[in-house]
Amino acid sequence: MNSRDAILGRIRTALADVPAGEQPHDVPVPRHYRRSHAEPGEDTVALFAERVADYRATVTRTDRAGLSAAIAAALTLRGVEQLALPGGFPVELLPAGRWQWHTEPLDIPGLDALDGALTLAAAGIAVTGTLVLDTGPGQGRRALTLVPDYHLCVVRADRIAADVPEALARLDPTLPLTFVSGPSATSDIELDRVEGVHGPRTLDVIIVDPALPEQP
Repeated sequence: MNSRDAILGRIRTALADVPAGEQPHDVPVPRHYRRSHAEPGEDTVALFAERVADYRATVTRTDRAGLSAAIAAALTLRGVEQLALPGGFPVELLPAGRWQWHTEPLDIPGLDALDGALTLAAAGIAVTGTLVLDTGPGQGRRALTLVPDYHLCVVRADRIAADVPEALARLDPTLPLTFVSGPSATSDIELDRVEGVHGPRTLDVIIVDPALPEQP
């Protein structure tokens, strides 16, 4: 018997008394551990903005009326013009100007030639300052946010959860989830930080917050 057979045999033995029709969600799992590290009553949107900024990302908060202007300001600041745009991104939010939006199909050389990508996010996690993309409308496949060197991501304030368990409860576990905590970065053996190794070197985040007063 090899190791594979031994492991599978132990699993079958452990499941021997499970009724044939029982599903995982039929059995409640005690979760007595701490579900959130945010303080009770803490402003999760403000905490999210603070933690994202800790990763050297730029954070802008605006209302929906100011979103197009905020997108234009971020793109102008970065000097990017050629951008990947996922299917389902609301075109009415795109600012008028010199920017060129590239939609699928995009191959890897085509993506690599672009300046960046503009996407939405499925969720945000305040405690960790993390964006979560699930390939839904306006988010696209994973390569769109990994190959270009710049990522501008828009997340709604009501999609920011306090901590990981709350965020996961809102997400569909059958979708491919991408967790983004700041620009791509790693450290070599001497702990020198190197950015852009596995993804974009620059991340800008725009939080669309209906709690903010509408701009005239």
